[in-house]
Amino acid sequence: MQTYVLVHGAWHGGWCWIKVTRLLTDAANIVYTPTLTGLGERTHLARPEIDLDTHVQDVVAVLETEELRNVVLVGHSYAGQVISGVAARADKRIARLVYLDAFVPEAGQSLLSQLPPDRADAMRKAVETEGDGWRLAPFPPERLGVTSQRDTEWLQRHLVPQPFRTFEQALPAAAPAKLPRTYIYCSKPAMGAFDPFAERLREDRKWRFHDVKTGHDAMVTAPGEIAKILMAEARA
Repeated sequence: MQTYVLVHGAWHGGWCWIKVTRLLTDAANIVYTPTLTGLGERTHLARPEIDLDTHVQDVVAVLETEELRNVVLVGHSYAGQVISGVAARADKRIARLVYLDAFVPEAGQSLLSQLPPDRADAMRKAVETEGDGWRLAPFPPERLGVTSQRDTEWLQRHLVPQPFRTFEQALPAAAPAKLPRTYIYCSKPAMGAFDPFAERLREDRKWRFHDVKTGHDAMVTAPGEIAKILMAEARA
């Protein structure tokens, strides 16, 4: 039996892990899928002040309140920022970090600082012109690699705007180097933003690396493969 904490990316909520959660719990594992403040069923709490630190504290609170240890902590996309911050605060509760097509920040890096400047500027402009100056509308499901009509309609019903300060705030401290790490790269179609991490980590012996031939929202499009990798990584 292994305990997993699965952290969703921008615009999503804990709901997005339902397919993976079923497979993991069917195999007698324990799974937590916290929803970050201002997103998912907590969208009514959205406000301009929400930042990366808010979301890090959301997950730290789950680890501490539930008294979790030996956790496989998984972060999808934006949540690579979150789990890195969590690991800096609660490393003794974590057995392995898994970055699922996610940002892998160093101390002092924000999400925006890891993007090409033109893409970061386009996001800032969208926030100012369409997001009341503080929130970013979700990307369409197709851009997240979701192609089936049923899944596309499901995401369209649940994706919500992201408080933009979560993208702007720099990570104060990186995850401790001693923690085992895994990177899962979603390469078909690749989203682009995560190619540099895949290129750097593919041959890095300090990392375990997986290339999954699916789109960015792999927990939706390839839940069986993701669950299988997560269980294998727990045994690694």
